[in-house]
Amino acid sequence: MGSPWKALSDDNRRRILLLLKEKDIITPTEIAEHFKFTMPGVSINLRILKEADLITEKKEGKNRLYSLNRKTTSDLVRFFDDMYDYKLKSLKEYVENKGKLLTDKK
Repeated sequence: MGSPWKALSDDNRRRILLLLKEKDIITPTEIAEHFKFTMPGVSINLRILKEADLITEKKEGKNRLYSLNRKTTSDLVRFFDDMYDYKLKSLKEYVENKGKLLTDKK
C-alpha cells in the first residue's frame, strides 16, 4: 500500500479526490474529460490513489467505477483535527494561565 500523504502531494490527485467527493462514482473517461487529462495520465493518478487506499475501484462489466474511500480520507481528517485540537487546547491553557498570572500579580 502506498502512502496517502505522498499521493496527496500532487495537485491533480487532490483535484480528482475533490471531484470524487462531488460525484460519488465516476469513470476514468469522465475524469479525463473533466480535467482534460489523457487516459494514461488518469490511469497513473488513479493507480496511485488506489494504492494509497484513498479511492476504491468497482468493476461493472467493462467499466471501472471509482469512488472516494471515506474511511481512509476520514482518518486523514481526524489526524488534522487531533493535531490542531491539541494546539488550540495548548493555546487556551496558555491564555488562561497567563490571565491567572496577571490577576495573581495584582
